[in-house]
Amino acid sequence: MRTVEERAQLDDYEIKDHYDFSEAVRGRFYHAKKVSTTLRLDNDVLLFLKKKANEEHIGYQTLINALLRDYFKQSTKV
Repeated sequence: MRTVEERAQLDDYEIKDHYDFSEAVRGRFYHAKKVSTTLRLDNDVLLFLKKKANEEHIGYQTLINALLRDYFKQSTKV
């Protein structure tokens, strides 16, 4: 446990005007939270997605997530 003096030193911390993030890794500590949901798809769409996911050796839910994420990225570009 820190003493009162040690805590006081931390309280006096000043933020620098500039930090060097040139060697930083984006998203290193970010972990997307998965949420369970129900999604109703047409049978032919689901079969296509499962077949495509099988060809790419990934889960079909992972493929759906990636497709939706790509769509969001494209639709938010200005």
